Amino acid sequence: MDLQLTELDHPLARHGLAQLRNRATRPQVFRLVTRQLTTLLAIEATRDLRTAKVAIETPLEETQGELLDEDLVLVPILRAGLGMLDSVVQLFPSVTVGYLGLERDEETAQASIYYSKLPEVEGRTVLLVDPMLATGGSASHALADIFAYRPRRVSLLCIVAAPEGVRVINDRFPEVRIFTAALDRELDDRKYILPGLGDFGDRLYGTV
Repeated sequence: MDLQLTELDHPLARHGLAQLRNRATRPQVFRLVTRQLTTLLAIEATRDLRTAKVAIETPLEETQGELLDEDLVLVPILRAGLGMLDSVVQLFPSVTVGYLGLERDEETAQASIYYSKLPEVEGRTVLLVDPMLATGGSASHALADIFAYRPRRVSLLCIVAAPEGVRVINDRFPEVRIFTAALDRELDDRKYILPGLGDFGDRLYGTV
């Protein structure tokens, strides 16, 4: 089956990915590049946001402009998703933010929710951000939680994705648009993405 996702095609994205994959990259650079890639992902994911025409007075005359006319909700998956938070907020200062905490059992690779704090999402556009889409377990749990509140639409933004995880989301949530900076090769027997970039949260916060 064809994978339904958008993969960034930009020199800056490829440059950033090379830095993130490099095991020698320090946490401060890792965080900076994460923000840069998130900005590119958010711009791509919001390309078709609704706008409304408004009259504007320039210093010289009246003209027409367009302003965003869509309520956005941003939901990072804790903890690694917090590294993608600031970039989206800077692009969309009026965005409403919710949080979902999920943890993966290292033995079974199954995810479970330990914290959920969502704002009003009914009828709104939701951006779910999680740096790694591996098995799709965490994203599936998060999406089920979000869809229970009837959003208008949901997009999933991740830095790196595995084909296995993309297929799971495509199958369970075909209406969800997936945006990634890289579609990697596969998962290993421990369900880590290959070639990947290691544990994102550990590298983001220097807890390796």
